[in-house]
Amino acid sequence: MNKTVRHLADGREIIYFDEQARERTAVDTRDLPEVAASSEIRLDPLTREWVGMAAHRQTRTYKPPADLCPLCPSKPGKPSEIPEPSYDVVVFENRFPSFAQGVTGEPSTVDDAGLVPTAPGRGRCEVVCFTSDHDGSFATLTPERARTVVDVWADRTAALSTVDGVEQVFPFENRGEEIGVTLHHPHGQIYGYPFVTPRTRRTLEVARDYQEEHGRPVLGDVLAAERKSGSRVIEEGEHWTAFVPPAARWPVHVLLVPHRQVADIPALNDGERDEFAEIYLRVLRRFDALYDRQLPYIASWNQAPVRTGRDLHWLHLELFSVLRSADKLKYLAGSESGMAVWINDATPEQIAERLRAVG
Repeated sequence: MNKTVRHLADGREIIYFDEQARERTAVDTRDLPEVAASSEIRLDPLTREWVGMAAHRQTRTYKPPADLCPLCPSKPGKPSEIPEPSYDVVVFENRFPSFAQGVTGEPSTVDDAGLVPTAPGRGRCEVVCFTSDHDGSFATLTPERARTVVDVWADRTAALSTVDGVEQVFPFENRGEEIGVTLHHPHGQIYGYPFVTPRTRRTLEVARDYQEEHGRPVLGDVLAAERKSGSRVIEEGEHWTAFVPPAARWPVHVLLVPHRQVADIPALNDGERDEFAEIYLRVLRRFDALYDRQLPYIASWNQAPVRTGRDLHWLHLELFSVLRSADKLKYLAGSESGMAVWINDATPEQIAERLRAVG
């Protein structure tokens, strides 16, 4: 993989990851204003969870026509976020970041009352374009390209882990308007959070308690139980198993777990990265075959924080969809949104059987 770092017209970094050696010399000719992020984080005194405030994102790009897609390669008279006429995989700093390095200010409290701590939302947000093909998807990538994306995730996780203020790196993909996607070009994002997320803090607490009681990692035991049972397993290889979690929240819900405990994507070896690309593509193709359409989904990498809990965490990818039938959505209503108590309309065993049946 060949890596080339360039800069866009407003100074943002853009990084080309090419599978073959290529010279990247195109210049961004757009007249862009300097990025002015005003991100802030506030600590909810009732839950002790950080909440991000990013009002500047109200003006971000919203459902542009395909011929004006900002993630496609630039064409004569139609410059985009990628100045080059083609690319393999490309990463660039988000023009409308939820967290950014240029955010100014000092820690304080709301109304100077001492009750609700605030701080600058200092971190980094990047966009990852998986292919220059606007009409493609991750599921239509070749195994070689999917492996390139895995290497890109590893590269960016390592890089963002050294960025000032970043405490956790979160690669993810949102796909489908039902999820809230406003740019249809195949892409994902990477957030460098200025705090450890509530979900990760809770899973680390559970992992610590389980380790102290049983002397083993909780996800390791879950993985072993799922492989032994097989009733919820979707795909299995030498290094990875994909299964519906035994307490699945979503109508379509799969975990991809490596057989070896590692903290993050950079820790995966070549064999693990190769096999992940193949198994992940098969799972995604099962998703799209389920209702004979592109399934809206969120793919969420669960990695260890940069500085804490790395010995407890077990890397895994969580993949889930809000579509409970071909034309019905699962809405997060009172119980889920109000009390965080999930009610699923299907059992994990039923979900697994449906996904296996479309293989």
